[in-house]
Amino acid sequence: MTQENPRLSPSLLENLIDLQKEFDGSMDFVVREFTITGTDAALLTIDGMVNKQVVSESIMNPILSAAVMDLEPEQKMRYLRDNILSAVEQVQLVSKDAVISRLMNGFAVLAIDQCSYMLAFGVQGFQHRSISEPSSEVMQRGSREGFVEPMLVNISMIRRRMKTPKLKFEPMVIGEESQTNICLCYLRDTVSPELLRLLKKNLASIKIRTVLAAGYLTPFLEKPSIFNGIGLSERPDTVCGKINEGRVAILIDGTPNALIVPFLFVENFQSFDDYATRPFYATMIRWLKYLSFFISIFLPGMYVASATFHPEFLPQSLLQKIAQAESQTPFSIFMEAVVLHILYEIMREAGLRVPRPLSHAVSIVGALVIGDAAVSSGLVGAPTLMVIALTATASYVTPNLYAPVSLLRFLFIILGGTVGVWGMMLGFGLVLINLCVESIYKVPFSAPVSPFHWNSMRDVLVRAGWRTLAKKTDQVQNMPGSDLTQRGGSDGTQNPGS
Repeated sequence: MTQENPRLSPSLLENLIDLQKEFDGSMDFVVREFTITGTDAALLTIDGMVNKQVVSESIMNPILSAAVMDLEPEQKMRYLRDNILSAVEQVQLVSKDAVISRLMNGFAVLAIDQCSYMLAFGVQGFQHRSISEPSSEVMQRGSREGFVEPMLVNISMIRRRMKTPKLKFEPMVIGEESQTNICLCYLRDTVSPELLRLLKKNLASIKIRTVLAAGYLTPFLEKPSIFNGIGLSERPDTVCGKINEGRVAILIDGTPNALIVPFLFVENFQSFDDYATRPFYATMIRWLKYLSFFISIFLPGMYVASATFHPEFLPQSLLQKIAQAESQTPFSIFMEAVVLHILYEIMREAGLRVPRPLSHAVSIVGALVIGDAAVSSGLVGAPTLMVIALTATASYVTPNLYAPVSLLRFLFIILGGTVGVWGMMLGFGLVLINLCVESIYKVPFSAPVSPFHWNSMRDVLVRAGWRTLAKKTDQVQNMPGSDLTQRGGSDGTQNPGS
């Protein structure tokens, strides 16, 4: 017996006193005491975490109505477990920490005096949000189901889509105080053993008191970088496609998002709709996404640099229009771009955080501040406003990249307004180097573009037809430059969202 995990006492009274001390009189810790043929017993639950009807029908009523013989306490417990109680999930507990952990996860725990262990029954019944379409990953075709907060519900949605015993769910607990349940989801014959080992090692080394969202774990799983090497998805079909390629999904109890490890840069430009439409249209949309990405980062900086240092880059008629508009404003083009960019971010953040009844008022005010009123008042020029508006719209084409794009856009505005195009080229080179040198769990972040892999390009710059995609599944550990141990064959069907 260790001090960290003390075993239960045979005395029911001592166990109840210890548990009452742990919960310190918390109102949701419920103890229902009764007797079984002269032996004291108790049923322990956390109010709001269990289904009271199931507790009554499958535990209390069978026990109280059973003709239990006059046996020793442990014999009574075995008789109830094997002959009376009908709950499907039954777990034998021998330590106080195990009892507390099960109670916190919605189990009912049966204790009998002079019995050295307790029985826990899976009777979870807490309220949760119903399954609905994900708000952050809206798709035109495909499933309308999205993850919800309870982890068990999310597990069932993945299992319904991948009916194979090779699909494994491995539980872990993170958070010293929150004791948050997480689950690693992967295909046993597909995932790289080394990837799994590294990920488990990182998760086991996390020292954090509370885990309330997926973002709490992400900094511990990747190196600091501008771009995210850990994917995030609310769609079970997307997660199934990723784990089919050898990745590991991390489900977190209480969070409607799944983390995907590792996540490559090119996957930010892929969506489920790409695989549900014709290849030629999906390829066109993908090129639009790449174009929008470069527009959202470079257009304001190039505009400022060209108008300030390199007017020869602009057509004479456009340059005259810009000069005419800027002659009526008190600020330089550089200051206009910076101010409009900051104002846009303020309006966007206000639109996200404001209470819903006030959202219309914020939209009206935003249209006045960054709109025709700003131009009419002579504070900003119409060309600058047009550039910022186009940039803001393009940034929403790749929503997963909005945070790094917003930061890089501001950086390139400063470089373009102070150093010119040459400064922007230097900045672009640094960003490109950062992309190429970064690796996520020994897989190059920029793969399969750098290092180049011809076979994988069928789903990067273009989206090949299903006759081609179905011939071979590209597993993440097989990417060029990867140092991961390979596992599984290369034949199979590539799932949507991969």
